[in-house]
Amino acid sequence: MKNIRKLKLAFVICLAVLAVLLARGSRAQREEPVAREYREWKMFGGGPENIHYSKLRQINRENVSNLEVAWSYDTNDAFPGAEMQCNPVIVGGVLYATSPKLRVIALDAATGGLRWSFDPNEGKKPLGKVRNRGVTYWEAGDDKRIYFAFRHLLYALDAKTGKPVSSFGEAGSVDLREGLGRDPKEMTITISTPGVVYKDVLIVGSLVSEGLPAAPGFIRAFDLRTGKLRWTFRTIPNPGEFGYETWPKDAWQYIGGANNWSGMALDEKRGLVFVPTGSAAFDFYGANRHGDNLFANSLVCLDASTGTRVWHFQFIKHDVWDRDLPSAPSLVTIKRDGREIEAVAQITKSGHVFVFERATGKPLFPIEYRKVPTVGVDGEALAETQPFPLLPPPFARQILTEDMLTRRTPEAHQVVLERFRRLRSRGQFEPPSLEGTVVFPGFDGGGEWGGAAFDPETNIFYVNSNEMAWILRLVERPKPLALPGGKSLYSVNCASCHGNDLRGSPPQFPSLVNISGKYNQSEIKTIIRNGVGRMPGFASLGNEPVQAITHYLVTGEDTKAVAVNAKPSVIDQKYTHDGYHKFLDPDGYPAVAPPWGTLNAIDLNKGEIIWQIPFGEYPDLALKGMRNTGSENYGGGVVTAGGLIFIGATNYDKKFRAFDKVTGKLLWETVLPTAGNATPATYEVEGRQFVVIGAGGGKGAPPGGSYVAFALRKDGK
Repeated sequence: MKNIRKLKLAFVICLAVLAVLLARGSRAQREEPVAREYREWKMFGGGPENIHYSKLRQINRENVSNLEVAWSYDTNDAFPGAEMQCNPVIVGGVLYATSPKLRVIALDAATGGLRWSFDPNEGKKPLGKVRNRGVTYWEAGDDKRIYFAFRHLLYALDAKTGKPVSSFGEAGSVDLREGLGRDPKEMTITISTPGVVYKDVLIVGSLVSEGLPAAPGFIRAFDLRTGKLRWTFRTIPNPGEFGYETWPKDAWQYIGGANNWSGMALDEKRGLVFVPTGSAAFDFYGANRHGDNLFANSLVCLDASTGTRVWHFQFIKHDVWDRDLPSAPSLVTIKRDGREIEAVAQITKSGHVFVFERATGKPLFPIEYRKVPTVGVDGEALAETQPFPLLPPPFARQILTEDMLTRRTPEAHQVVLERFRRLRSRGQFEPPSLEGTVVFPGFDGGGEWGGAAFDPETNIFYVNSNEMAWILRLVERPKPLALPGGKSLYSVNCASCHGNDLRGSPPQFPSLVNISGKYNQSEIKTIIRNGVGRMPGFASLGNEPVQAITHYLVTGEDTKAVAVNAKPSVIDQKYTHDGYHKFLDPDGYPAVAPPWGTLNAIDLNKGEIIWQIPFGEYPDLALKGMRNTGSENYGGGVVTAGGLIFIGATNYDKKFRAFDKVTGKLLWETVLPTAGNATPATYEVEGRQFVVIGAGGGKGAPPGGSYVAFALRKDGK
């Protein structure tokens, strides 16, 4: 009997020991050392592949509900209309980011304490809002630098002090207007999304005007040490270059755009850089650019050492819908027929995912070229076919029909229905029209600049999407007069964006009513002459016309006629558009039935949508019981080995959320000071994992300027 008791006791002890060992093994597996490059967030998008992924797993499904604010830093730079879309870079325990006024800041990544700040404004107020998504970090031995652009200048800063590196360019900066083959004084150009580093060069795109005149969107590589231009890829080809025949013969001299504003991805092993481009200017009417217009609206694979084209794919031929490729592509590895294939995945504003073999550009899912409507307004010549991927299925609805209109209230439904019946809505590629064409998904997507996250453990692709309809209406452009006054000049050059009544289309194009309350006459003239952000500069008009427009904006008076060159120009088109207008109900909510925004998980091995959930809500509607409607969302997500997707992005509820990456179940949420319209980053300092996001508002939400970092309590709970 005693022996049996001893055996039972020994068995219990063995079970207990085994349980302890298994627990230790499981914990060791969860807390295995992570390589340095995965403890940091060294690039926009997390790394050269731009997959928004981290191997960190200290924060996981089991404990994410215990997250708390570890630190916050207020830039104190918020101002009306400001945006802060920065995805911070974290290297060596230091966080590098930008503020709404485009100061560059370096913070202690563990505490949020300020180490240094660089202000390119030199203490002056910014002339209009700026849009920036981060900085580029580079190091070689003790030489550590931060690269970013302010207006037309590309800066190199010492990462330890924040001071310009005097040996780079002209006293620390390079003029991006130079080397484009146009008059630099007439070019408006900057960089909104960080470039990529390959060996000893920085490869960058640009943000240029979407109206004419506009700078061409060339892809360029600059020497990281000296700022010297190393190579250029012309997205609007010169005579004799590949793609030249897809444009009018002289288009290379006057067409702008076809630029990369959304970022790039880099295959370091192969030395290939993948560059998505936007539409050619002018966005919505292309009578002066007949043809398919390579390399606009294309994914271009370039040799990163030379800028030579390796392959390309054009998503939209002769774009007149502002269907820019909205985000940097993702370099992914998928499984097909038992083998792994290194691929590149690109999301679109129309709600599609295209997947290509990385080295060759071969599509990994079938693409069908379908006939599309070609009858546009006079002077237009639209493409007869456009490409559609057969898999994965679209992650956004593709056509707005009567049965999809809002039923939030009977009154709202009736007003929207009557308006809808006066518009054209026949799906993708319905031509722009004088009566108004529904663009659905809208000008901001579908997919937008925040981009996708990819989980290499499961090959699941996560995309947040907008489900908003917009209205595109063309109008005849006022004819230039031989002796126009300020009001006439404004009508010809400015009204298509800011409206004849000066009220604009906020937040895309701000109201100019009472503009003198924000800027003095000298500042207004500077903005008109030089441009800012997406707005082109109008230096080509001359000093007197610029002064006449300024006087009209400040006083409302149409000044005495001034002499300008009234000779018709190839950029003076018959049609423009009447502004950027969302299709809304009478109370300002979307005219479409929910969901108004979604979060999607897509299996890239099979080309299947695994789950799709409404993403975001309107707090005022939620209080009335209308929850989980989804909402507009701007900014991407981060997926981790801890089983989580972290994402802010929802424009109205100001929430930052963590979802289970397998099921889409909401595991944690918090409310930020302002909307987190930025992509978060995650990193580890001194053994503690942090998740940080910029809370900058914008896109119609109240502005802000804070960075907020979250972590588990130091006791691990």
